[in-house]
Amino acid sequence: MNQSLSSQQSLSKQKSDSIDSHVSPWLARLLYPLARYLVLPVFFSKIEVTGQENIPKTEPVIVAPTHRSRWDAMIIPFAVGRLVSGRDLRFMVSANEVKGLQGWFIRRMGGFPVDTERPGIGSVRHSIKLLHKDEMLVIFPEGGIYRENSVHPLKRGVARIALEVESEQPGSEIKILPISIKYDQPYPSWGSKVIVEIGSPLNVADYLGDSLRQSSQKLTNALKQSLEKLHKVEDECRLASSEI
Repeated sequence: MNQSLSSQQSLSKQKSDSIDSHVSPWLARLLYPLARYLVLPVFFSKIEVTGQENIPKTEPVIVAPTHRSRWDAMIIPFAVGRLVSGRDLRFMVSANEVKGLQGWFIRRMGGFPVDTERPGIGSVRHSIKLLHKDEMLVIFPEGGIYRENSVHPLKRGVARIALEVESEQPGSEIKILPISIKYDQPYPSWGSKVIVEIGSPLNVADYLGDSLRQSSQKLTNALKQSLEKLHKVEDECRLASSEI
């Protein structure tokens, strides 16, 4: 019985340790310009990005966008990726998406899997490891795709990971960067328009002090308020207008 339990723990540890991610230099040099200068401009009639001055230059960052479409995975690098900030992105993505040919590309462009219903310790520890190395990590705090252009309840995982990093490495100056993505259609099609608004980063150290549960709730609430502030009613008018 003890031997069986030990084997299960060993297997669990191996699965935890097997989580990894990397950015392929040759693939990134090919895909980033291809997406930025060909795919996105051809598919979308207009992409408007504001707030790029808010992107942290060197600190560890959790990029926390709203999630409205599978196109978000290309829109986020367009707005804050290496051709804008000089920094590569890592992505925490649903385990269902890291399969087949799509999964091959995702894994080589900084993506790694997470069970969105029951996040494993391996994904969490890998996220913390990346942030200790001052990486930019994209986590969608709503936990899934929502077609409505309104902010939905946030998972507390983003806050917990950020607080853990700051606790383990005081003075790391880790930030959470709120980003609002809005499309003019629930299911973007040829000629769609998109508005991307990048808010002021949240300084995670400001939320330390209480219990982890209380701190993560406060930080999650602050992130939700930041995202809601970015969602302006006039954006709906801009999306509907032919002038955007």
